[in-house]
Amino acid sequence: MHSIEALEPKLMDPFTIFSLISYSIIFLTVTISFWGLLNFTTSKNLPPGPPKLPILGNIHQLKGAAPHRVLRTLARKYGPIMYLQLGQVPTVVISTPRLAQEILKTNDAVFADRPTTIASQILFYKAQDIAWAPYGNYWREMRKICTLELLSVKRVRSYNFIRDEEVARMCRCLESSAGRPVMLRDILVQMVNDVICRATVGDVCKDRSTLIDVLFDIMRAVVAFNMTSYYPSLQFFNVISGKKAKWLKRQKQLDDILEDILDEHRNNRSSGAHDQEDLVDVLLRIKENGDLDQPITYDNVKGIILDMIIGGTSTSSMTLEWAMAELMRKPEIMKKVQAEVRLVAKGDTIVEDDIQNMHYMKMVVKETFRLHGPPILVPRVSREPCTVDGFYIPLKTRILVNAWACGTDPDSWEDADSFVPERFETSSINYLGSDFQLLPFGGGRRICPGISFGVGIIENALANLLFHFDWELPNGLKPHELDLTEATVLSNLPKHPLEVVPVAMQSLQK
Repeated sequence: MHSIEALEPKLMDPFTIFSLISYSIIFLTVTISFWGLLNFTTSKNLPPGPPKLPILGNIHQLKGAAPHRVLRTLARKYGPIMYLQLGQVPTVVISTPRLAQEILKTNDAVFADRPTTIASQILFYKAQDIAWAPYGNYWREMRKICTLELLSVKRVRSYNFIRDEEVARMCRCLESSAGRPVMLRDILVQMVNDVICRATVGDVCKDRSTLIDVLFDIMRAVVAFNMTSYYPSLQFFNVISGKKAKWLKRQKQLDDILEDILDEHRNNRSSGAHDQEDLVDVLLRIKENGDLDQPITYDNVKGIILDMIIGGTSTSSMTLEWAMAELMRKPEIMKKVQAEVRLVAKGDTIVEDDIQNMHYMKMVVKETFRLHGPPILVPRVSREPCTVDGFYIPLKTRILVNAWACGTDPDSWEDADSFVPERFETSSINYLGSDFQLLPFGGGRRICPGISFGVGIIENALANLLFHFDWELPNGLKPHELDLTEATVLSNLPKHPLEVVPVAMQSLQK
């Protein structure tokens, strides 16, 4: 569920080449002593890449379209393993399934670390969560807890009633708007937020909406273009510009909300007033038992809460919007998947056993992951020098796996850029991390542990949207006129939120 689009500074967001030159002039004015910025690393057999400019390196070449598309275009010219110098940050981009396997499986331990980013330091309590924690004993302990306790199959099933309730609430909301255009994104984000927040912090959180607003407000601030993302030596710019003080002030507001959540859970636990354990209860129970090799702190608990809310919300709601957008553009696929859903469902509501028999709908979800999953995996950093495909990868090189390029690799997929769910009818490829042509959740040691939780939300919500409603485009818009251009900021969403008209097939039970 962890999405790089929500957490990692953008490769090339809405700033122009002129602003980059301005930053460079400021940089040169402040100091001329950073000769390391020129970074003439030519003594080893580095991967090929485009020519670099002094100071900027290759940053100027990442302008224009969405980053994953720019990187795929460059990779098709310079090779599937490509070296870029992004300011001071040496970066290797991987763009084919074969080389993704080299990184995520063959040399997984070498590339198991995370970079230090503004987001990980400000938002995640100096990387005291799971997604951004450095590889080591603490991370292994937290990963074990996450796998065995927080997101085990049994635990995820225990939250199915929350998912069912919130999906039903979403459908009633859509029914009340039947016949009128709705912005589907807002409804999907609200539903996913409510499922994940209830499963994570429970129903006791009085400030749930405030928590989401503050959290994503901070996130927008820290992932916007910042020169120090590419020039770590210039961190003092954040201090003298006042940016760091603003981020820390908002983070304190977020921390106060999380402290209130922990207080409520501690009080409920001591009074025996909780019937159903949410994820915060599980973490507090583990902390209180105190039998871990690496004891966890309250900051660890807060960091993991943020992991769950950010990662789960952004990926699940994004996938649902893209799935509906693709179906609206392909009416023949919409009719086929709706026919299956309505044939399989036996009553007025959809149950888990029904979903397991909706094979074509699952193909639709897979195809959506292939074309519209998180496009670039959360970056890794090399823990030691390594050789990949005959090329030298220096210590502390940032690794970007372009999952979208792997998912659209012409050697792996026929008609790779088209939405064709039928391609999975005879294919055993899945998204569990062992098939490197399809990597929406990553792979190797750092694969997202919340796969079953996230996919459960997506499949249940999509099945209900298709079962209870027919769908039309507003204002006479034709399917081929639907604009599926990607946004280039914050998340890999459609640039224009999907607007649709729900047509209720039957009255939903109140």
